[in-house]
Amino acid sequence: MTHTKESAGASAATEPEFTSIEICAGAGGQAIGLHQAGFGHLALVEIDQHAVETLKLNIEDHEVWAWERVHCDVLSADVKKFDPHRDVQKSAGLLKRDGLDLLAGGVPCPPFSHAGKQLGKDDERDLFPRMLELVEALEPRAVMIENVRGIMDPKFSDYRDWITARLQGGTYREEDGQMVRVKGLGYTVCKWGVLEASDFGVPQLRPRAILVAFRDDVIKDLKYEWPTATHEDPVSVAKSLEPTMHERYKRYFGGLHSERAHAAYDRWLAKATKRDAELKGKGGGIAPTLVGGSKKHGGADLGPSRAKAAWKQLGVSGMGVANDIDMCAKKETEERDLFGSDGPMLTVRQAAIIQGFPQEWDFSGGKTAQYRQVGNAFPPPVARAVGKSIIDVLRAARERDPKKT
Repeated sequence: MTHTKESAGASAATEPEFTSIEICAGAGGQAIGLHQAGFGHLALVEIDQHAVETLKLNIEDHEVWAWERVHCDVLSADVKKFDPHRDVQKSAGLLKRDGLDLLAGGVPCPPFSHAGKQLGKDDERDLFPRMLELVEALEPRAVMIENVRGIMDPKFSDYRDWITARLQGGTYREEDGQMVRVKGLGYTVCKWGVLEASDFGVPQLRPRAILVAFRDDVIKDLKYEWPTATHEDPVSVAKSLEPTMHERYKRYFGGLHSERAHAAYDRWLAKATKRDAELKGKGGGIAPTLVGGSKKHGGADLGPSRAKAAWKQLGVSGMGVANDIDMCAKKETEERDLFGSDGPMLTVRQAAIIQGFPQEWDFSGGKTAQYRQVGNAFPPPVARAVGKSIIDVLRAARERDPKKT
């Protein structure tokens, strides 16, 4: 493994200014971004064992996560059974003394995804109620909840009203049409909106709905500023993948496959670059939304037919996920992975680049398990931007009320 040299993280000896606990942490997309923003994690809670192992191996390996090695509990647990006052052990004293700055979570998306049945609160996977229970139990200074854009659809307006009312008080409509008023938990929902990942340097069309709320005594007279785009022009797939694509084909530039390898690489680069030029000013040659797929089905691929067609225009075959460089050579899967008629398939590492993961972040499990972790992730650059916007308020509140916050 390679020790990360990310400049955005805290140094090994630095205690973070702000703390967080994250549920549904997955492979760490949100955790990375929040860490880069300046949060130190007290706990990362995740039910998928492969993702848990991914979090552990990276925290153990990378120096910028040295503080978390000592203070963060990586918990393999069903969030419905997670009891922070029982399960947070490494930093129990810190949590009791200082309280929690941020409770964050990318609660499951299937209940609200356009790709599913959109059962919302009737879907057993819906964890918004559990998130609100944890807000009540932990009383964090800030709350961040991430989900798919589908939750912003009109059909879920009553459910969004219920979530907002539970946080800050107000009314919502029951299924029978009756309006109900609730007291709330003492928070102000400052924003519930959609951020597009490509606006933050992620070479992918990936809109995410994000709720940001602050405890009333924290936000008080302060103003929360929603993150603004960091990239005026999208970063293209061609630019993002060119170094790793060249590295994959370079293995075959000499020997039996030399002529084919050079031709295939040039063909991919020309197609991806052409698509980028065609879409200049119209979103650029970015990737369609990566999806993690379902455990109920077979191996991973790059999404439904429409997504596969978009990938084909970028010179990439979306019919599966390629073996990494060494495994490709070992298993002799060049025909499938690199020389297919639709172009090369992506490796897990390349899919992670499309999601905005740092190059040094490693994934645990087999190829399909790794890809699903990547496909289901929240892009770190977006999480970083939201995290920074939250810290701006927390820092201002601390300066205003040094003894209270």
